[in-house]
Amino acid sequence: MTERATPIEAPLSPPTFESLLRTVEEMNTPDGFKAELIRGKIVVSPWSKLRYSRPMRVLREQLQAHVPTGHFADTSPFLFQFPAAERGYGPDLYVADESAFDEEGRHADGEALSLVGEFTSVSTKDADWNEKLDVYGRLVPVYLVVDMRDSEITCFSDPSPHGYRSRKTVAFGEALPIPEPFDFTLDTSGFGG
Repeated sequence: MTERATPIEAPLSPPTFESLLRTVEEMNTPDGFKAELIRGKIVVSPWSKLRYSRPMRVLREQLQAHVPTGHFADTSPFLFQFPAAERGYGPDLYVADESAFDEEGRHADGEALSLVGEFTSVSTKDADWNEKLDVYGRLVPVYLVVDMRDSEITCFSDPSPHGYRSRKTVAFGEALPIPEPFDFTLDTSGFGG
């Protein structure tokens, strides 16, 4: 018996944002992988490498001491949705309003975020520096891009309809000011280098 490709009829219209979110929710991603909606497509990528654990922990612990009232810092795998941009991201690290997790469902509202931290890898670097920067830059007060390959961390802040208006980059080991609503200086000496 010869196997033949079986044509599948293409849908008449592209899937909606809501149907893509449902698909991501129903996906059985392999252990160690996460699914996100990037550029209107479901993208499955691996969770961070082991060597990212220390800088993630150092960052989370320092942020937790300065989070806005009612917010918390975490690295748990949750998808945050951005309906206006038709995107859904699972940040490596985030600070969010606790009340966003009182809702039913599996996707938190991106408006609950006060900070996002993405740790770049070969497979995610383009999305972290471009696509996510654009989406977060319209809504999330602070976005940190931790470039593990170049041993640098960049802080974007002051979101606007056209993206972030402020950017500061330092090498691991240097102090990085984190603006409101956190207002403290991040010690990056524990990030490695």
